[in-house]
Amino acid sequence: MRVALDTNVLAYAEGVNGLSMKKSALELLEALPESTTLVPVQALGELFNLLVKKAARSPAKAHASVLGWRDAFSLIETSAAVMLAALDLAKDHHLGIWDGVILAASAEAGCRLLLSEDLHEGFTWRGVTVVNPFADQKHALFAALLEGRHG
Repeated sequence: MRVALDTNVLAYAEGVNGLSMKKSALELLEALPESTTLVPVQALGELFNLLVKKAARSPAKAHASVLGWRDAFSLIETSAAVMLAALDLAKDHHLGIWDGVILAASAEAGCRLLLSEDLHEGFTWRGVTVVNPFADQKHALFAALLEGRHG
């Protein structure tokens, strides 16, 4: 089962929202199958911006962090088709355009789950279900993934 990561998962792993969330995010990333976990390119751009603006890291340190995530997981490119689908998501489902890009890219890559604390939990679009990986009660698909019962 392919899984995409939203920016907030990476930001938490970088320690942006404190040590407790960093620990939770790192444990989550360790539990995910590396070969089927993907990162939309959009998430890397958002992460860079967040590290510089919110976490007050130098652009050089933020750049190094982004390159580390690029090396850790396969990337999902933002194509013209992804952008057009994101526009539809913004229009039809009232998502922000950049959230739409991440969701559309996840669908284009054949992901079954998009792990995000920021999007609408349980929202499913083109076969991708948005799941909050930090919720107390785990979504059934996410629980199955973590238990290794995925196909």
